[in-house]
Amino acid sequence: MRVVDPSRLKALLHSVRDGSLSIEDAFAQVKDAPFADLGFAHVDHHRALRQGLPEIILGEPKTPEQIAAIGSELMRSGQNVMITRLDAAKASAVREALPDLHYAPEARIGTVEVSPVVPRPGRVGVVTAGTGDTPVAEEAIETLRMAGVSAERLYDVGVAGIHRILAIREPIEKADALIVVAGMEGALASVVGGLAACPVIAVPTSVGYGAQLAGFTPLLGMLTSCAAGVVVVNIDNGFGAAMAVHRILMSLERAAVKS
Repeated sequence: MRVVDPSRLKALLHSVRDGSLSIEDAFAQVKDAPFADLGFAHVDHHRALRQGLPEIILGEPKTPEQIAAIGSELMRSGQNVMITRLDAAKASAVREALPDLHYAPEARIGTVEVSPVVPRPGRVGVVTAGTGDTPVAEEAIETLRMAGVSAERLYDVGVAGIHRILAIREPIEKADALIVVAGMEGALASVVGGLAACPVIAVPTSVGYGAQLAGFTPLLGMLTSCAAGVVVVNIDNGFGAAMAVHRILMSLERAAVKS
């Protein structure tokens, strides 16, 4: 089986050091190419070594057969599978090939856990302006779950009733990272960014109408936020926001080990 994640690589090195595994046998486990060529896709088996999570499958533009083939290759090497932007009909078709597929319909994410997800420290809050922003927030929540990061839902606290966000100042102030999901004009990101000390990742959503311009208005508003240091991802990109938080926490964990 390929060495594809940090914990497995460290275990391999410890085995060589204590003499329970020969150098030749260890080399045989790491000598394979860092990707698998499926003809239509090159599956990146070393993604977890670099970024802490296996390659994620974007389901929307792929056929069920393509998704299942990539997922099977990841599972063959002992890696967990996560498929984003997966609708219910496609999830049902993929499950025929991957019967252990778990589907989260609101997040539109399918997962197969080959290895247990190891819980990690850190307090993360996912904040939404309105109920309509929930699907994007759930995409972030499910992504964080597969990274071993638990998140607190702080939903429907938008600026149309500013007292709602002020009522949850304690979890905002205690968070290690926050994801703020908002449509309309996107003002919630500035409010949270002004209250929080931790990194704030803003996600503009396409929730709104007219001059909301399918998410471009909150995108531009968040990019020009008065709250210093608010980082903005693309429209409706809950996955990208969660990955940003995951990589921030991963860097902090690595720094702590070095110190």
